[in-house]
Amino acid sequence: MLSSFVLDKPSIMERLGDDEEIFSMMVAMFLDDVDNNCAALQAAVQATDAVQLQREAHTIKGLLATFSDDAGADLAFALEKQARAGEVAAGAAQVPALIARVQDVAGVLRRLSGR
Repeated sequence: MLSSFVLDKPSIMERLGDDEEIFSMMVAMFLDDVDNNCAALQAAVQATDAVQLQREAHTIKGLLATFSDDAGADLAFALEKQARAGEVAAGAAQVPALIARVQDVAGVLRRLSGR
């Protein structure tokens, strides 16, 4: 079970050169795409499409890493590796936890941004 996501905005801002506009844009992009990202992940599992599952897990890994969510990114990376190995059924068991994590991060970002 993953611990709750806590946004480390100072470290993110440091990586972004303290550019609040870029941070706000990244938050908006994450929130605009979150439902589609989760749906694409579920669709890959339902289609038992290892290539699509690997691609979607990779995308989510990058999104979570952007917001310094190492635990969530690690979970996405584990799923990406399972999909690369063709282990879609094993990977499917990880999808609910990954989606929950993405939604947890989205909730924190919504509260932060007032969206």
